[in-house]
Amino acid sequence: MSECTHDCSTCSQNCSERKPESLIENLHEMSTVRKVIAVVSGKGGVGKSLVTTLMSVLSQRKGLNTAILDADITGPSIPTAFGVKEKAQGSEIGLIPAVTKSGIQLMSVNLLLNNETDPVVWRGPVIAGAVKQFWTDVIWNDVDFMFVDMPPGTGDVPLTVFQSIPVDGIIIVTSPQELVGMIVEKAVKMAELMNVPILGLVENMSYFKCDECGKEHYIYGQSHLEELAAKHNIPCTARIPIDPSLAKVVDGGLVELFEGEWLDNMSDYIEQALAD
Repeated sequence: MSECTHDCSTCSQNCSERKPESLIENLHEMSTVRKVIAVVSGKGGVGKSLVTTLMSVLSQRKGLNTAILDADITGPSIPTAFGVKEKAQGSEIGLIPAVTKSGIQLMSVNLLLNNETDPVVWRGPVIAGAVKQFWTDVIWNDVDFMFVDMPPGTGDVPLTVFQSIPVDGIIIVTSPQELVGMIVEKAVKMAELMNVPILGLVENMSYFKCDECGKEHYIYGQSHLEELAAKHNIPCTARIPIDPSLAKVVDGGLVELFEGEWLDNMSDYIEQALAD
């Protein structure tokens, strides 16, 4: 074979017949997962895990079999929001996810550690390998919608998820600050590079509604949610307020009891958009 000079006339290979090799990992042979939605953010601390839990609860309330794959290996918080303390079970066949009170299947590194407060001090390739194993080695039971709680940013682990798991669409989570608008663009561009459709944009901590006067106060600045969505052709948006009652149920491990209609339209839209 001639040495490659990037000049096709010097190469004996027929590049036009080559197809890119898929990096998608196979599910466990006993698993069924129909649709996968990744919840992403360009930076940490904007409420990505909150949106993951709320969307999964809404999906389960509709009678859909729902699961969460917690890909935020170094900052896992999903089990705490659901009050799940028991560990995931495993055998030579595979790993069995934990199940919440309402039936949502969970897999998180905190379900495998001896102590949930133990830090995960792993290098990037090991973390990426753990995420792959949550997809390939866990026996997911007849899942209609799986939500993947992604780590923040656009680095190694998000790239592994997009390349290894057949993601059907993403939800981007942001907050009102101007700086975060720039961060959103990074997440949007990564989704475009990976050819994954953006299903929705959620603004967390959007406003605070006063109990006494009923007025909405924009503590972190006026929202630019619609502008961002229009700029990037994102079809569905939602706002989540600063709500002490929501924080209380999440911190108490009772997120399945949350009350609020903030994400109802987005949940409906995604179900319809991904309908077979």
